[in-house]
Amino acid sequence: MKHLITILFLSIISLGMVVPDSGVCVVEFNASFNSSNSVEWIDQLSDCKGRRVDIVSNPDMQKEHKIVVVPTIIVFNDGEEIERFQANIMMQLDASKEDVQDAVDEILMSDF
Repeated sequence: MKHLITILFLSIISLGMVVPDSGVCVVEFNASFNSSNSVEWIDQLSDCKGRRVDIVSNPDMQKEHKIVVVPTIIVFNDGEEIERFQANIMMQLDASKEDVQDAVDEILMSDF
């Protein structure tokens, strides 16, 4: 049941997904077949927008952002890719919440 809810959630949120043109945005690209390895903490990051994209439902987003492994997290600033974190061979993300938050904080600090 949890997997079905996760798949449904990813599908609904990813409809019409567009990377914002302003501000810092962290996007998790994953696939419904890999929902068990979804990053649960993406919405807990501070000072940024969090988004999720299911590449099965949005193959154009997969091509546009050159996603070759899931999950992949991309940190954008004003629509431009700044940093990318990719999964290992087991389709699990090695990067921690702190690693991604550090990337967000670095972007924000560089604006000063």
